[in-house]
Amino acid sequence: MKLLIVEDEKKSASYLKKGLQEAGFVVDVADNGEDGLDMALRGDYDLALLDIMLPGCDGWHILTELRRRGLDLPVMFLTARDGVEDRVKGLELGADDYLPKPFAFSELVARLRTVLRRGPVRQADVLTIADLEVDGQRRKATRGGQRIDLTQKEFSLLLLLCRRSGEVLTRTYIAEQVWDMNFDSETNVIDVHIRRLRQKVDDPFAPPLIHTVRGVGYVLEQRA
Repeated sequence: MKLLIVEDEKKSASYLKKGLQEAGFVVDVADNGEDGLDMALRGDYDLALLDIMLPGCDGWHILTELRRRGLDLPVMFLTARDGVEDRVKGLELGADDYLPKPFAFSELVARLRTVLRRGPVRQADVLTIADLEVDGQRRKATRGGQRIDLTQKEFSLLLLLCRRSGEVLTRTYIAEQVWDMNFDSETNVIDVHIRRLRQKVDDPFAPPLIHTVRGVGYVLEQRA
């Protein structure tokens, strides 16, 4: 597998390149946004790792331009910008994953392999699972043609579940992506929001789409 790293901090880029080569990947590096975009458009890459704050043009622009040109290159953001709004923006623009710095290298490799297994399948602006439709751009959700009234957090949680439809998401991952916090086993904030989301998305309709995987987390999928 051939990867492109777009990272302007030379020490970080060198560390990533060395570690990923040791993990069996072929790696190219660009140290600015303009070169990164050009290489992504011209090179035969399986995945691009993008920082956001880059000289030339930022990671947002690179991803937007790739998608505008119809390039299905999988993209993972690897950045110090770890706010919830940044993560949501990255996913809505079409990123396949978003990993804030600092990170564990083993987690990076695991996430890369997960994205690569999924393949370059682009996520549409409107996601459809059974009769549920979620429009990430308009922040709108409907089921069976009926509008679902959701809070900001509820919508972010539903969007995450939809974008990872069929994947079991742990409470830790949900907490990091939606609440921008490390999961505390003593809090039930995630379970409470899942329960409220089910009351709006599942209870008035059939069949249920949000499922609990005991001891692991939650998954949104259509089951027979």
